[in-house]
Amino acid sequence: MKDADRAEFEQFVDGHGRELRRTAYLMCGDWQRAEDATQDALLKLYGVWSRLERSGGLRSYAHRAVTTAVLDQGRRPWRREVSTWSPPDSALDPTSAVDRRLAVLEALQALPHRRRQCLVLRYFADLSVEDTAQHLGISHGTVKSQTARALDQVRTSLVALGLDVELEELS
Repeated sequence: MKDADRAEFEQFVDGHGRELRRTAYLMCGDWQRAEDATQDALLKLYGVWSRLERSGGLRSYAHRAVTTAVLDQGRRPWRREVSTWSPPDSALDPTSAVDRRLAVLEALQALPHRRRQCLVLRYFADLSVEDTAQHLGISHGTVKSQTARALDQVRTSLVALGLDVELEELS
């Protein structure tokens, strides 16, 4: 890779790496898996960097690579473990931003994988229905229905905790 391309790639990673890692985490719920998926995606991106079109599609391409890496990890038999950790049973303070974020993360972890992926890509990665469908390899209708069901489930979980939180304010 040329020095100019390498510098451009490093600048892209500096500007978007954290966002990609966060998206991976919200999809899989494990920081270590998210870091691995992000690194896998960036490695693939590095390999094709010089051939990529620079007219605005880099961010979308990187998100697709991260999504694919998370989905690939989930297919590996040793990655199907489910975390048994749960937060302590303490009263949440609905005015605390930290408690609201923890409640949303807990509600996200309770979602089935497909619903979580749709919700994360639509609201946290800010992808359109069409882009989300393309990233996940599903139809537009499936994205819409899974997102709607996920939102209902998250809202129900948050209301049960006494929190009135909109996802947009947490993204």
